[in-house]
Amino acid sequence: MPRVCAMTGKKTRFGNSVARRGKAKYLGGVGRKTTGITRRKFKPNLQRVRALVDGKPVRILVSTKAIRLGLVVKPPKRDWKPEAANTGN
Repeated sequence: MPRVCAMTGKKTRFGNSVARRGKAKYLGGVGRKTTGITRRKFKPNLQRVRALVDGKPVRILVSTKAIRLGLVVKPPKRDWKPEAANTGN
């Protein structure tokens, strides 16, 4: 299953993790030196929620941003209760 938000289309993005050593020049050092660059991932905060899609409740992966923005319409709470069982038999 792809890690993609069903509402906003957010997905995993890639970047670099930069390791540095040394003291900054404005603090009196000779400057910061890069000692390594590693690829890293930025993953979206996806949650599996029940939402109304075409009038039916289904489980979809959506980002927390989509939930906060109100893009997700949740189904109504069920108020169904079982019928009273015949306990006097």
